[in-house]
Amino acid sequence: MAQRAQDHPDFPVFDALPGAGAVCAPRLLVAFGAQRERFASADALQKYAGIAPVTERSGKKSWVHWRLQCPTFLRQTFVEWAAESTRHSFWAQVYSQQQRDKGKAHQAAVRAFACTWIRILFRCWQDHTPYDASVSLQALKRRSAPLLHTLAKGA
Repeated sequence: MAQRAQDHPDFPVFDALPGAGAVCAPRLLVAFGAQRERFASADALQKYAGIAPVTERSGKKSWVHWRLQCPTFLRQTFVEWAAESTRHSFWAQVYSQQQRDKGKAHQAAVRAFACTWIRILFRCWQDHTPYDASVSLQALKRRSAPLLHTLAKGA
């Protein structure tokens, strides 16, 4: 799969991802595919992959869990890559720590981060552009995102 993925025209989009490497880059390429009309939005891909949280309510109680009916290998691909990316991207590491500081367990923090990565990667895939960390940081700056303040403290 890794050899065939390198011949695909979209491979540079996935190969540029921090922490994707020889294992996750081809798997992510397969997850997205070549038909850009397959997913109308990043949200649709998050739901299909089982990464998007599901909130259930009954009476005065509500609880959040992950989707049970989804391709588990696809979900595993996103979760593994999100966890690995924290070793290769400073802002990814800060985001993950920010989630942990909010009281989320490690796996919940990784799933939350996988949701964020899917939104970023979806845009790169739609635009046929490889990931560039400076573009993500500029977007955080434009929105005055709280993560940017946390990044500034850590620098």
